[in-house]
Amino acid sequence: MTHSADPAGFDPDTFLVVPARTFEDLRVGEVFRAPSRTLTDAHAAAFQTVSADNHPVHYDVEWARKRGHSAPVVHGLQVLAFTAPGATLFPHLIGDVFISFLEVSCTFLAEVHSGDTLYPALTITGLEPDGDTGVVVTAATIHNQRGELVLSGQHKYLLRR
Repeated sequence: MTHSADPAGFDPDTFLVVPARTFEDLRVGEVFRAPSRTLTDAHAAAFQTVSADNHPVHYDVEWARKRGHSAPVVHGLQVLAFTAPGATLFPHLIGDVFISFLEVSCTFLAEVHSGDTLYPALTITGLEPDGDTGVVVTAATIHNQRGELVLSGQHKYLLRR
């Protein structure tokens, strides 16, 4: 059986995960959650390879224990990476109005270890219009499986208005 495509009937620009919104459509308080993820030793090893961060606190069980850690500590930058907006629906919602990711900051509040499950979220805390553009400010948070806040931070994005 052959199927013929109708090039006139399909427009890839309309093939959206969610309908695109504008800066003006966004609201303070909106929450964008990323899927939860249980970290494994394989995740930590892969990040260690990519980052070239070879500090023994990240991979040497005995070194970590002798210094008061219950287990090797997952790289902080790896934990921060779980706040990537692309893991949420946010970049799909803003579609073509996105210009750039301006800023990221965070505080690491508790250690993360292999076996921990992380629950990342971005919450819009500010909408700052400025002429033809606007800055969206989000609170970035990650909780673990015990409900502990392990990371608190902020992202800023520049959008067209």
